Amino acid sequence: MSRYFSIRVAGKSAIVFALSLWVLVALAQDHFNPKGFGASRYTSQLQSELREGLPFDDQRDFEESRRGFIAEPGSRQILAANGRVVWDMTRYDFLLEGSEFDSIHPSLQRQATLNMNYGLYEVVPDFIYQVRGFDLANMTLVKGDSGWILFDVLLTTQTASAALALANEQLGELPVRAVIYSHSHIDHFGGVRGVISEEDVQTGTVQVIAPLGFMQEAIAENVYAGNAMSRRAGLQYGRGIPSDPFGQVDSAIGKALAAGTTGLIAPTLVIEDEFEEHVIDGVRLVFQNTPGTEAPAEMNTWFPDQKVFWAAENITATIHNVYTLRGALVRDALQWSKQINEALYRFGQEAEVLVSSHNWPRWGNERIQQVMRTQRDAYANLNNQVLNLANQGVTINEIHNEYKVPESLGQQWSARQYHGSEFHNSRAVLNRYLGYWDGNPATLAPLSPSDSAPLYVEMMGGSAAIISRGQALHERGEYRLAMEILNKLVYAEPQNQAAKDLLAAVFEQLGYQYESASMRNVFLSSAQELRNGAPAVAAARGASPSLARAMTTTQWWDAMATRVDSQLADSLNFSINFISPDTEQSFVIEMSGGTLSNIEGYVADDADVTISMNRSDLETVIMGQATLASQLQAGVGTVTGNQAVLLQLNSVLVSFDSSFEVMPGTGN
Repeated sequence: MSRYFSIRVAGKSAIVFALSLWVLVALAQDHFNPKGFGASRYTSQLQSELREGLPFDDQRDFEESRRGFIAEPGSRQILAANGRVVWDMTRYDFLLEGSEFDSIHPSLQRQATLNMNYGLYEVVPDFIYQVRGFDLANMTLVKGDSGWILFDVLLTTQTASAALALANEQLGELPVRAVIYSHSHIDHFGGVRGVISEEDVQTGTVQVIAPLGFMQEAIAENVYAGNAMSRRAGLQYGRGIPSDPFGQVDSAIGKALAAGTTGLIAPTLVIEDEFEEHVIDGVRLVFQNTPGTEAPAEMNTWFPDQKVFWAAENITATIHNVYTLRGALVRDALQWSKQINEALYRFGQEAEVLVSSHNWPRWGNERIQQVMRTQRDAYANLNNQVLNLANQGVTINEIHNEYKVPESLGQQWSARQYHGSEFHNSRAVLNRYLGYWDGNPATLAPLSPSDSAPLYVEMMGGSAAIISRGQALHERGEYRLAMEILNKLVYAEPQNQAAKDLLAAVFEQLGYQYESASMRNVFLSSAQELRNGAPAVAAARGASPSLARAMTTTQWWDAMATRVDSQLADSLNFSINFISPDTEQSFVIEMSGGTLSNIEGYVADDADVTISMNRSDLETVIMGQATLASQLQAGVGTVTGNQAVLLQLNSVLVSFDSSFEVMPGTGN
């Protein structure tokens, strides 16, 4: 089958090439995108070699993932109160057909099939249960003397409520006595209002337990950079592409992110020491704080009487993100490894069950130690070998092509690169120690891509020459080389649809080839955007009313400061006293140097304006249901002094749009 087409270059129509695309369109008729293609013969050959080279005869994960199954609900969809679908496992049914898809890395397809778990599972008889496949994470239920202790409560109110309902239906209804947040990522606490209420906590009926630093990190990650993070998360998790063999198939540690509502209830007990023992509803627990690992605030839990180790998200039997593509602080691979090692020697010598907040448990001490050692070694090797290479002169722009996972680790499923990848994780380690600069002055303050690209295009002979060469590289399966030159052209000519379509075809093949679900989703989502434009993006998770309300007043002012346009604010100089009588707090807010700053515990004698408003009334503003000005105009709070200062502040604030352009020429 051949495809012939012409493109318009530099104002004139030219037949640039006539080419055979039979290897690309063999599966195109089934592709979700009419411009998309199936696996090329180069991609198919690579997948075939991988099927021969990986230990697919090791079936232990399949046996363990199915162990203890009790029931699944009558529907494989979870609905919101208004009937909207917030979770749909049926979209992945193609993975149950038993077909081998050349458009999916074989190892990733294996993981995606394992993650088809859906329903209630028994982990320890009459004690620990899990609901899996209701969201990206699992809900783990521990039976106490009088009710449930819930470890992690999923991302959304709707999925958490459905998970608890299934457990109560199958096991007998019990009240919730405690909720434990293992760490500060929203897929582990966002569903809390689906299982308990604020009144439950205020009356002492339910304890909420979290590691030291939880509230600060939960807010910082989801609010300060929440708008950008939400946009990038759409790429990492493939939210803009369908789930099919050519699109989103998995998210490595679960299928996807649910689309419901999120919330937060502040903890009533914070675990502060490195190790703390508590008895919760008759169950003895030893908490291990592991800051600076998978999350800045995270903790494992040991059940000494049952010999069960809860590994939170520190051990998920897949290589995780040291740098997560949605954006977050770079994690410390060495510290991560050391905390796993501490757990291995302190708890792993006795553990008979290993449970995590994602994927599935492992049973038997030998198996548990094998998984823990593999995970420990993988993160340590990443850290140590990257530094080994860096100390020999390998730079951040080379390290991902030089670092190789040792064969002994690569042959173990629990060290495969499903979430993180050796490509972006190796760069993250080097960045953590040495920063983004590679030592070459030319890269220290480089031109922006859109400024440098036109020169590259000119020097390469123009767009027609680049497309012709890019197509030739594409036909030979040299996708990364094709990407290099086509990316320059797209930056130089954002409206050149032929260039964008060809780059999309290159991204597509690379996406099919990556084992990391994150890498796959980013490449396939970007291909979709190059072809069809960026999709509308929902508001950032940090915009959730209860999550916003959980911010401290200082954090709210800090978030406000990120919205200031410094160029507009550079001529402004003022100070505001902000007083909350009900909490007996006072703040000085200053605008100077084009920057808004705040400090708690002070009152300025010469402030331009003083605002007095109860924190309880400010929460309406924090939740986005009113503005500071509208509250004051309605008589909520008082203001004295130069009120024009508030108008000046409002005039320099930027409203963020979650649908900003990532690749050039993809904006709506």
